[in-house]
Amino acid sequence: MAVRHLMAAALGAALVFTAATARAEDPAYLTPGIGIYDVFHDDTAGDFSLEYRADRLWFLHPKAGMEATTDGAFYVYGGFNFDIPVGERIVLTLGTAVGHYSNGGGKDLGDPIEFKSGAEIALRLKNRVRIGLGLHHISNAGIGDDNPGTEVLGLTYSIPMGRLFQTQSASRR
Repeated sequence: MAVRHLMAAALGAALVFTAATARAEDPAYLTPGIGIYDVFHDDTAGDFSLEYRADRLWFLHPKAGMEATTDGAFYVYGGFNFDIPVGERIVLTLGTAVGHYSNGGGKDLGDPIEFKSGAEIALRLKNRVRIGLGLHHISNAGIGDDNPGTEVLGLTYSIPMGRLFQTQSASRR
């Protein structure tokens, strides 16, 4: 049992070190996404998201976002991402958040307070843009009477905030 704890601690330290030494030039991002809500169950719907991913704070990236489904569900949240570079061009992002959920005409997740956790694997282009594929889970972690949870599979396109402002200023000239 002690060997497993030692291995877990070593892995955790390696992940923190890897993320802490990640490229400093990775900026804040605006990340729109499109996907499939409730991908593994019966209440499948289209999912649209928009997330702001802030600059690194030590080894975490604060984030705030929102998701809406074609069934009228809406989720607004805040949390943190943890980037793990895998070579020069691949980034694995683990994330967690908490927020307010309204089911609209969509799936009832059992409570207005919902937690989100997931992972994304992204290709980082030379211009720092990231194109990713992610899977995340949203549930109330048992704080509600009912806790069906849901999974969202989606594509993301992370745009560096500096590029957004460069494009606007260039078009004004």
